[in-house]
Amino acid sequence: MPTILSVILVIALLISINYLIHKRKKNGITGWKTLLTPISFYLIAITNLLAYWFDFMGIVNWTLTVIFLMLGAYFTKYMPVAAER
Repeated sequence: MPTILSVILVIALLISINYLIHKRKKNGITGWKTLLTPISFYLIAITNLLAYWFDFMGIVNWTLTVIFLMLGAYFTKYMPVAAER
């Protein structure tokens, strides 16, 4: 069962990254600063997946998760504002 959940997470990450790239191209969003929030959130998922695979579920994993979460929240100021319809 844990292997199935890991495979589902990897597939979901790949689909999500693909969706993000297509959505950015469609809306004409460029630059690295607007990518920092999604990258931070993807790193949270990757960190936790690697910690699970390598049995490294400790304080380092939690610390990295909290750091990436705070970085993602901080970099939301660079995200483009949605135009009202």
